[in-house]
Amino acid sequence: MQEEVENRTVNLAISTSRLTLRTVESLLKKAIHHLQEQKTKGGVPRGKQSVKKLIGQNQGVSSIEVAKTGLRGFEQIARKYGVDFAIKKDRTESPTRYLVFFKARDADALTAAFKEFTAKSLGKNKRPSVLAQLNQFKELVAAIPGRVRQKNQERDR
Repeated sequence: MQEEVENRTVNLAISTSRLTLRTVESLLKKAIHHLQEQKTKGGVPRGKQSVKKLIGQNQGVSSIEVAKTGLRGFEQIARKYGVDFAIKKDRTESPTRYLVFFKARDADALTAAFKEFTAKSLGKNKRPSVLAQLNQFKELVAAIPGRVRQKNQERDR
């Protein structure tokens, strides 16, 4: 009688653990599916994407040439304005150039993003270099006639 009860409790524990593993697995699958749906928002990619996906949306595509410097800063500002864009590297010319493709309907938002991007990049150029300021202060400190310090300690015996 005792063995039968023990066998039933072991079988119950095994079946409940299988059940919980199945439920956890199904919950994870549903969560992953939900995140993928939410990321694409109904199958339409948003933000940075490939040129092929951008053209595949059939909404007209325009392009602008951008320098390599500060490309990451542009991506952040474009995401802020909700612009769908794709960056393509043009290697046909000796100094490689980058083309930013965007939807035609995003032209106004992209104009605003470019204004902010150029203002931000010009602001960086106007700021003085920290290293130059440090060197200037070093020269000023060296030019100050300072008193001579002597670090001699006298001991009483």
